[in-house]
Amino acid sequence: MQRISLRLLIATTITLSMVLLATVLIFQGYRGMQAGILAVADQASRQLTATVNERIQRLMEPNQMLIRMLQHDPLVDLRDEESRLQRVPALAEVLNANPLLSAAYIGYENRDFLLLRHLRNPALPEFFTAPEHSAYLLQTVFLNDSGQREGVWRFYDDRLRLVERRSMPFYTFDPHSRLWYQQSLIDDQVTLTPPYLFYTTQEVGVTMSYAAADGVVLGIDATAMDLSEQMDALRLTPGTEIAIINQDALLLAYPDIDRFILTDTREARLAYLHEINVPVLQQLVAQDISEQGLVRFVHEGVDWYGLISPLAALGDDDLQILIAIPGPELLGEVEKSFLSQVQWAFALAFVLLLSGWAIGQRIGNPIAALADQVRAFANLNFSNPVTVRTRISEVDALARVLDDMSSTIRHFKSLSMTLNRERDPERLLQSVLEELVKAVGHRSGSIYLYDAESQVLKLTNSMGNQSLPDRIEVSDRHQQADEVRARVREAGCDFHVCSILQDRYDRLLGVLLIDADTGTLRDIEGLRAFIDDISGAAAVAVETRQMLREQKALIDGIIRLIADAIDAKSPYTSGHCERVPELAIRLSDAAQASDLPEFSDYQMNDAELEAFRIAAWLHDCGKITSPEYVVDKATKLETIYNRIHEIRTRFEVLHRDAEITFLRGCLAGGDREELMQQRDSLQQRLQEDFEYIAQANQGGEFMSDDAIQRLHQIAERRWTRHFSSRSGLSQDEQNRLADQPAEHLPVEERLLSDRPEQVFPWNGRTPPVAADDPRNRWGFDMKVPEVAYNQGELHNLTIRKGTLTEEERFKINEHIVQTIIMLEALPLPDYLARVPAIAGNHHEKVDGTGYPRRLPASELTLQERIMAVADVFEALTAIDRPYKQGKTLSQSLGIMANMVAEKHLDASVFELFLRSGVYLDYAREYMRPEQIDTVDISRWLV
Repeated sequence: MQRISLRLLIATTITLSMVLLATVLIFQGYRGMQAGILAVADQASRQLTATVNERIQRLMEPNQMLIRMLQHDPLVDLRDEESRLQRVPALAEVLNANPLLSAAYIGYENRDFLLLRHLRNPALPEFFTAPEHSAYLLQTVFLNDSGQREGVWRFYDDRLRLVERRSMPFYTFDPHSRLWYQQSLIDDQVTLTPPYLFYTTQEVGVTMSYAAADGVVLGIDATAMDLSEQMDALRLTPGTEIAIINQDALLLAYPDIDRFILTDTREARLAYLHEINVPVLQQLVAQDISEQGLVRFVHEGVDWYGLISPLAALGDDDLQILIAIPGPELLGEVEKSFLSQVQWAFALAFVLLLSGWAIGQRIGNPIAALADQVRAFANLNFSNPVTVRTRISEVDALARVLDDMSSTIRHFKSLSMTLNRERDPERLLQSVLEELVKAVGHRSGSIYLYDAESQVLKLTNSMGNQSLPDRIEVSDRHQQADEVRARVREAGCDFHVCSILQDRYDRLLGVLLIDADTGTLRDIEGLRAFIDDISGAAAVAVETRQMLREQKALIDGIIRLIADAIDAKSPYTSGHCERVPELAIRLSDAAQASDLPEFSDYQMNDAELEAFRIAAWLHDCGKITSPEYVVDKATKLETIYNRIHEIRTRFEVLHRDAEITFLRGCLAGGDREELMQQRDSLQQRLQEDFEYIAQANQGGEFMSDDAIQRLHQIAERRWTRHFSSRSGLSQDEQNRLADQPAEHLPVEERLLSDRPEQVFPWNGRTPPVAADDPRNRWGFDMKVPEVAYNQGELHNLTIRKGTLTEEERFKINEHIVQTIIMLEALPLPDYLARVPAIAGNHHEKVDGTGYPRRLPASELTLQERIMAVADVFEALTAIDRPYKQGKTLSQSLGIMANMVAEKHLDASVFELFLRSGVYLDYAREYMRPEQIDTVDISRWLV
């Protein structure tokens, strides 16, 4: 195929095109400059007028509607001050409905006055000396009990909570003396004052008033300051002058607020146009303008373009907008005309292409197609192969090279995406092999991975139809590369390329085998060197695969280690950390499969499911810090042992004392029958009192006030101790007795007592769980007991419900605090970032009264609410707790239904728990047969 030269065609075409293009651009640029000025100026004048009109309408119409709506509020008819104060939120809603409103007020027939002002203006709090956090000021004037008019200012925060009440004896504002009040009584419509300067806020605005009832007038102040504040944004050029005036040339808006608000010796006022020293606007007003659009005039030797346009009326004032644009700045908009020139240039370039088509078709089409493909490469789009074919030798060779490059880059891009996105370690390695084989332009390959335990290379991935051995023996993973290749060849793998895969420590990971096509063997050494360079991607994939497996195995092992340690710590909670994850995962799966509307958006990917599983396993990891005797406390007097035995010994002493007293009386010659009756009566009472204490110690029933009173009566019985209570003590016990006076034996003591040494103070180790604790960076909100422990006998025996004191209950609850602190201290990866929250929030309640953070339902995710239901159900049905028996199925679900009614558990999750049958599946696997009774779930599905 004959080739032709490219150079002559390109040189001739470019030369002729540039000459013609330059000529046309110069001519069209001149015309575009003239058209651009007129188009921009005309469009800007219409847009400015429309914008200002829209802002004036936004100032007037919504506020008139608000004041008419306010006439139906009960505030109009209320006569006493307390009732009126109850309606202050209605006035606040009016002010919040439009940020342009500065105050809303009402004047009554008896001259009472009530005004609510929003303190959003930064100058107002200072002006009124408002206290901190004040958002509103309520100014009232009313007739007090002594018949005198009294002024009171009340400051409220943004939630309308009273911050300060301030008596203002000199604030005796009379609404009847005001023009807005008098005009509203005459006109049966919304009365609008002309724009004026508000005295207090120094803002330009209008007052709207309306007679709502006999002698009752409503009013609101609406500010128009945003017209001035936004005037800079309306300027067409930096030197443009804009102002809004009324029919008397009084300024109502100007970009420089300080210039059109004047302060004389008496008060501040609005300036007239001639007072702000802008002569160009004065000259514009003096022009005789009778046509629409911009008018050219000369000011101080400079061309200006002016516009006077009527605006919407504001009250009784007819408004006009004045716009004066300096001519030199307006010419700067000619850039738009240059865009038109470019469009013409492209159009003419297209004509040039058509005219040269006859002589340049064979060069133009291939180059255009090749340019499109190169442009796609520049945009990192390598998806399409290069199919350009031409008789021009240079273009054809370039197209073939680009096609080969595109194919190679495309496969490397796929390889990179595979390494970044593939989550399955098994699929990752196969995908890497396929992309590497395709990247070098071949069809077959395989990967063998080194097994350190058996010291062999195992075939894990292959591509193509080869007969390959499953195993290749090697001596060790530190063997030299050439030795490994020799072992591979000896095993019958006669591949053209054998690349050794090593980790970053040069340890053997495996081998990559690629068999080259017969037609590509001209540069086999170059191919081997290239594959050795790129085989690092396969090594990364292998190492990543191993690291992911090992990391997951390590994390799972640590999790199970912690969970097993917690369960092993107490024989009574063994299995809790295993059963709760099982139940939670089943309930989560049911939520994903549910068609209930509450769970329509609930789906978890693999990473989220893994995070939920880990959180479920670690939900009680903080219990590793909980004292065992508190967790397992089965009776009220139990610490490390059951102290009922100490009390029994005291009763035994008193029982023997009664016997001794009887015998001594007989020896002294007393009446034996009477003495025997006294002894038997006392011993009987002792038996009854001890039995009562023993029953109370079990904590099975609620302790009434009478029951507690009887315990105190029993405690007053005395017994005599002859042995020192300070012998054989630990150093800690001696320290707690250091402040106690020395004892003189024998000592008469109460039968039951709360002794100072039985109280364990915090000693500076108070947990950081109080909401106001500066150490609390986790958001905890828990009440901390005054002491760490109180082992007083009466203190424990008089527990009204259960066996735990307030201090012990706090210590139990503190396990979730430690769970959160421990988990947040871990350097968790991003996909496990929510593990602390999921694990640590299962004791929160949907009404916000749970612990440790008092989170409401709106701040609890569905996963956390599922954890709460799973934890409660497992605790109710567990049979390995020393302080209770495992509940039956119906009892457990009934208790949970009550917890739902009391806003402790989430109603939708509990409904899912019932409807899905998860409760029954769990019961059949983990509960005793006698616990699984008949359940009618319909009574709880309301």
